[in-house]
Amino acid sequence: MSINKAIFKPVKSQRTFEEVSLKIKTLIFEGVLKSGDKLPSEADLAEQFNVGRQTVREALRILELSGFIIVKKGFGGGTIIKNNISGRIANLLLDAFRMKKISVDEFTNARLIIEKAIFNEAIDNADDQDIEILKENIKKAKDVIEKNEAATNLNFEFHSLLAKASKNNVFIFFEKAINAIHHDIRSRKDADFKTSKIAVQAHEKILDALMGKRRETAIQLLEEHILEVRKSY
Repeated sequence: MSINKAIFKPVKSQRTFEEVSLKIKTLIFEGVLKSGDKLPSEADLAEQFNVGRQTVREALRILELSGFIIVKKGFGGGTIIKNNISGRIANLLLDAFRMKKISVDEFTNARLIIEKAIFNEAIDNADDQDIEILKENIKKAKDVIEKNEAATNLNFEFHSLLAKASKNNVFIFFEKAINAIHHDIRSRKDADFKTSKIAVQAHEKILDALMGKRRETAIQLLEEHILEVRKSY
């Protein structure tokens, strides 16, 4: 919905654009501005904040780069509140990896620790709906494998679904970052049917252990799976 109330107050500082962006973020954190809300025009914001339009433009650019807003062009477009922060941070980690600040071994070791922790919560918190969604993911992946095609994206999704089953938003965030780096590694090589098939088989065993509440077995299977994937990089 559009924001009509004059909720944006004048600001005064040397780096005014930062203060403008901070005030808009504060309104988002406080729930005054919600995802899907449309901000006033640059001219209206400039008037309410008592700053120049260039200051507003710079503040909005910062918010867009940070993942707080999106800018839609054309008829019906405008500046929309949108939570894409986790995606932005995931991309920052991916950029660090690409600049070789993060090695493949560092990534794998961190992934082992994080995904074991994710599974520990998933095995306690997964409900019937989570189990059905995970089953459907594996079914789709097996159907793809039967066509002699790699089920890479579905295999990535399996790990995202485990994070969601943990019911822990921090783990969902971390898994998104892991998948961003993993996608990048995979994109450097041709689709690997053999690795994809082995991954689907591992996922099926992991899910079976999750359903049976066999924690130690599942954790061991998960570790073996991640280390097997490491060999294919």
